[in-house]
Amino acid sequence: MNDKVLRKLEFDKIIEKLAACCVCGLGRDLALSLKPLPGLYQVNAALDQTSEAKEVLRLFPNFALSGIRDVRPPLQRATAGGIVEAPEFIQILDTLAASRRIKAFLEKEAAQLQTLTDSAYGLHVFEALERQIRKCITDEGEVADGATEELKKIRRQLRSYQGKAREKLESFIRNPEILKYLQDPIITLRNDRYVIPVRQEYRQKLPGLIHDQSGSGATLFIEPMAVVELNNETRRLESAEKAEVARILRELTQKVYEHGDELEETLESLAELDFAFAKAKLSAGMDCGRPLVNDQGQWRIVQGIHPLIQGKAVPITVSLGQKFSTLVVTGPNTGGKTVTLKTIGLLTLMGQSGLHVPAQEGTELAVCEQIFVDIGDEQSIEQSLSTFSSHMTNLVSILEQIRPNNLALLDELGAGTDPAEGAALAMAILEHLIRLGAKTVATTHYSELKSFAFNHENAENASVEFDVETLRPTYRLLIGVPGKSNAFEISRRLGLGESVIQRARSLLSQEELRISDLLANLESNQLMSEKERTEAQELRQLAQIRFSLAKHKEEEAEQKVKKMLEKAKADALEIITQARRESEDLLKEIKGIQKEVSERSQAEARRVRDALRHRETRIHEEMDRAASSGPELSAGDLEPGDQVLIRRLGQKAQVLAKPTAQGDVLVQAGVMKVAVKLRDLDRLDEGSPSGRREKTGVGALVADKARNIKLELDLRGLTVDEALIETEKYLDDAYLSGAGKVTIIHGKGTGALRSAVTDMVRRHPLASASRTGGYSEGGHGVTVVELKPMG
Repeated sequence: MNDKVLRKLEFDKIIEKLAACCVCGLGRDLALSLKPLPGLYQVNAALDQTSEAKEVLRLFPNFALSGIRDVRPPLQRATAGGIVEAPEFIQILDTLAASRRIKAFLEKEAAQLQTLTDSAYGLHVFEALERQIRKCITDEGEVADGATEELKKIRRQLRSYQGKAREKLESFIRNPEILKYLQDPIITLRNDRYVIPVRQEYRQKLPGLIHDQSGSGATLFIEPMAVVELNNETRRLESAEKAEVARILRELTQKVYEHGDELEETLESLAELDFAFAKAKLSAGMDCGRPLVNDQGQWRIVQGIHPLIQGKAVPITVSLGQKFSTLVVTGPNTGGKTVTLKTIGLLTLMGQSGLHVPAQEGTELAVCEQIFVDIGDEQSIEQSLSTFSSHMTNLVSILEQIRPNNLALLDELGAGTDPAEGAALAMAILEHLIRLGAKTVATTHYSELKSFAFNHENAENASVEFDVETLRPTYRLLIGVPGKSNAFEISRRLGLGESVIQRARSLLSQEELRISDLLANLESNQLMSEKERTEAQELRQLAQIRFSLAKHKEEEAEQKVKKMLEKAKADALEIITQARRESEDLLKEIKGIQKEVSERSQAEARRVRDALRHRETRIHEEMDRAASSGPELSAGDLEPGDQVLIRRLGQKAQVLAKPTAQGDVLVQAGVMKVAVKLRDLDRLDEGSPSGRREKTGVGALVADKARNIKLELDLRGLTVDEALIETEKYLDDAYLSGAGKVTIIHGKGTGALRSAVTDMVRRHPLASASRTGGYSEGGHGVTVVELKPMG
């Protein structure tokens, strides 16, 4: 399209409005470079993109492309080997986060919108790069202390030295002796070094380095010698800080460079999405809709308005290319003829650029290779061109370039010269355009062109309506009705004498009067037809509304029934769920009661066992007291093979070895060998009553246990409660038998039995230690218990 044509039709102003709807420079550049597209496929794809974006904004009004930044300059610098500055990394971070958020939203919520999801495919996610930037750069756009351990160390030292320097200088300005030398008791900076203002006359009283002086020379800014070294160290640390910051930024820049291709592709997709949603915002703001498009050179604009007219605009309905290829528009000046031309041209450009148009549903626009425009007076003093010459120059250029189905918009065709010649030229030009197959809309004041359009099969008249009562144009476009000048009626309304008007009418030829009356009748009939058509449309719309209401009520009734069924199902499900919940609570309560009863039973069993154990202990003590009344044996009284009596057990045994220095004697009682204290033994003589006495009481019990006890207990198949009772009894019996180590077999299973048994053994008073079985002993399926020695 010719740029001059785009300016004439004010397409550039639409582009400015579109660019203002973009959120960043990426989409704005695409908007500013927008031109009409050349093919039907491209136009449909662009219109679909606008429609999809508008649908997203309708369904998700809070969705926004926030956070997108134009980061092309820092990316270009990174590619060229430069360093990206810290504030620019914040812009990159915002853009990366926006890309991730927008991609996730479109893939989840707009998966069915093909054009937008195609754009989302180009969005990449850079989670690792985002984390690295967040770690190294603060929200204020500065390198963070925690970016590296080295930077944290340097800044900590820097703050320390700066604090020491300030403290030193503050001690100076608080010192009464020094205070009188100062111009003001303040600390300031000169050449990045801390200084204090000293009066000129006291220069010698405060030794130090002079860094600056006031404009009057009365004040010297001196760095006292006491802080010179501190300031030197501060400067050194500042240099180290700058070097470390530069190194960090260089590393981050390298990370950005490594993702250069993906970042460029992401920016292109973000620009496309920004552009698409800008088109959607423009459509919503101008109350536009998606037009149909064709490549057959056919237009049908339904209630279209010029999008740049301020205030309430009168819509036009116009067709072109179906029954006729040329439309001749007549009517008074300022009646809206030129606006009609511009509306047809601008809406065509907008639709062909993928933009929605301010027109009603059913609007269809043709995709043109070229649009030619001759609107306005372009006379040039420098080129010695009159109004007629200017128009004719444009027309010559148009006739040389125009092709079939191209659109020509011609304002005041043939104006600016002799009316007869101008009308003849205009008719010849229109005939030539019809032969070429072009589509033409032309405005004129010539009556001859009205007759031409009336008589030619490929041409049609149209007019802009004028209200003679108010002497104002209504701006309504009437198709099929040629316009009339209304000069006599306007003159009468303005006060011109009736005699003068009648004289003027008499000067017209009978043919002209007949044509004028015919035009008046045609306009009246057209208005009546238009009114009837409007009423019919209103009635049809009313019928459609009533039908829609009836259908809506039917759907509401169906929905109500559906909701009632769903509610009934939900209530039934709630009842079932409540019953299940109550049964589960009841089961839990029953299990709790069972557990409580089991715990009480175990507690009672433990109480009985403790009482028995206490009684046994008392018996042992009484036996010890009874035994202690006899004479005690010495180490020399016993020899291996001697028969002895174990007082505590009342059990006869045979000495296996001489007593040790600690008084322990190894004896064998039945099948078991035990170490007993010498003081607990009585020597037996063969044939003595003591040697022959029967084992009774505790002794008999111990002897029985020693004969029958096994060194392992198998608990497999028992419940936890049963197993604990068996284990308790078994440990008591094993202890009485004198066994030093026993094995409890509980199996592996779920671990509940093993856990309960090991916990009990750990707390049992007769067990000195316990452990899990070794590989050859049964592993985790057994627990080995070591019992305390008797005595």
